[in-house]
Amino acid sequence: MRIKKVINNNILCVIDEKGAEMIVTGRGIGFGRKIGQFVDPAQVEKTYRMEDKAEQRRLRELVEQIPLDHLRLTEEMIAEIKATIPQPLNESLLITLADHISFAIQRKQQGIEFKNPLAGSILCYYPTEHQLGRRCLALVKEHCGVELNEDEAAFIALHIVNAELNTDMSEMYDITRFIDGAVEVVEYFYSDRQPFDRESLEFSRFVVHLRYFAQRLFQDKLMPDSNDESDRMFRALIARNCKQHYKCACCVGEYVEKTWHKKLSEEELIYLTIHLKRIAGDTREPVR
Repeated sequence: MRIKKVINNNILCVIDEKGAEMIVTGRGIGFGRKIGQFVDPAQVEKTYRMEDKAEQRRLRELVEQIPLDHLRLTEEMIAEIKATIPQPLNESLLITLADHISFAIQRKQQGIEFKNPLAGSILCYYPTEHQLGRRCLALVKEHCGVELNEDEAAFIALHIVNAELNTDMSEMYDITRFIDGAVEVVEYFYSDRQPFDRESLEFSRFVVHLRYFAQRLFQDKLMPDSNDESDRMFRALIARNCKQHYKCACCVGEYVEKTWHKKLSEEELIYLTIHLKRIAGDTREPVR
């Protein structure tokens, strides 16, 4: 490994034998070193490498700005997150979460705290991620002696969901606002029934559907309508046999069109209808 940049006494940016950039850390590894010199592998304690070159550059910029301890703390958090979340997480989580954690700690030390207006919704729609966010707060207190407020758990939860869905944070806020609006429409439509149990498996499944539905919506990747005759017949069958739930799906479609200025395909409406039938617990209109 040849040195590309000396970041500080304990961190180097290096180039390996294949020409790939990486960050290496080790006590005193950068002391007195110069660009172009080789690194003794025995001095390397930890290596950080991103598959994406743009992400690698962001990582290099990040380690120049935050304490190494905050990066290591974030690594510990991600290890616990990966032990709980089964699906692959975007590699950028290390960067975005470390940046957020370090900034939150600095803000707290300066007496500045942010409120998360979506904290309640995040707790409801992403309970697993929110619990992991709270665990991250406990690790911050344990390692740094800093007690961040509960709203930070919601911010961290969004970073985790963002890594699950491969979106960015602004899109995650839109997705959460979208879920809020869609759930409000659905609960109003079925207001004559028993209120939904927000802790039930059915509601959790419905929210997961809305997550991916919203992701497709904001990335302009909505499911198109197939012209296949059997597909058209299936859509007509669902709309006919699940009239009430299809009507509710259309109400969600109206909400999407008025609020987000996007029109849903019939395929999306039918898929939503099936999920609405499940969450409503309706056995009077079986899908045949």
